[in-house]
Amino acid sequence: MRFSVAVSHMLPQHALSALVRVAARWRWRPWKNWLIQRVVRGYGVDLAEAESADVASYAHFDAFFTRALKPGVRPLDADPRSLLCPADGRISQAGAIRNGRIVQAKGRDYSVAELLGDAAATQRYAEGSFVNVYLSPRDYHRVHMPCAGRLVETLHIPGRLFGVAPAAVAGVDRLFARNERLVCHFESEHGLFVVIMVGALLVSGISTIWAGHAIPPYAHAPQRVRHAGPQLEAGAEMARFHMGSTVIVLLPAGAVSLRANLVPELTVRMGQRLGTLSSPAN
Repeated sequence: MRFSVAVSHMLPQHALSALVRVAARWRWRPWKNWLIQRVVRGYGVDLAEAESADVASYAHFDAFFTRALKPGVRPLDADPRSLLCPADGRISQAGAIRNGRIVQAKGRDYSVAELLGDAAATQRYAEGSFVNVYLSPRDYHRVHMPCAGRLVETLHIPGRLFGVAPAAVAGVDRLFARNERLVCHFESEHGLFVVIMVGALLVSGISTIWAGHAIPPYAHAPQRVRHAGPQLEAGAEMARFHMGSTVIVLLPAGAVSLRANLVPELTVRMGQRLGTLSSPAN
């Protein structure tokens, strides 16, 4: 096990993440401007794509991290049957779910049952498809709908906050099924699908367009909420990561034909085609 991964097991993960949340919202101009500039230079953030390229215009670091993009810089694939990439980032893994298990990294996998925290929903996706997109600090941190759908349920699952960078993914067993996460169930004309927002070390929160801040508060027990919407179009914003993390999309068997070249570390952008959805369900 790598030293950094071993240390992450011992850290007070939630306390550190709560501290980062405070620091990311500190409005003292010298601090927030320095921190933004440090990330821009260190990670090569392309501010030319941002709605505002002026570092001083952001009220705090979190406002910069969840920045909007200029209209038109993330065009949506024109095919109405496209499964769209929900976020900027890199493919962590993508492909078929086999016997209810999802590939995490070489030699590591985890179960759909663990990830969803819902035995009733497990069988639906046991032979389906998944796409896992990792967002680094340089990326745009708003998450968008992979296809049109109506929100029917969310499940906030408590857990750890291991880092989700490639080294941690390769070194921590069942990482995505152990971290705190928000599981969002949708229904569409192509059938049901799930978008999972996975928390991570130093990630100060997850917010949704229908409920505002969902994490924190951190959960002590699973929290299920039934919804009657909203109905969101393909490519519409659905949530934001307040710092970087991972988003996972699950679809049932036969719902999508994924692109063959969705290999680990492939750079992807929100709105690109990940695959072709099946004909609308009867």
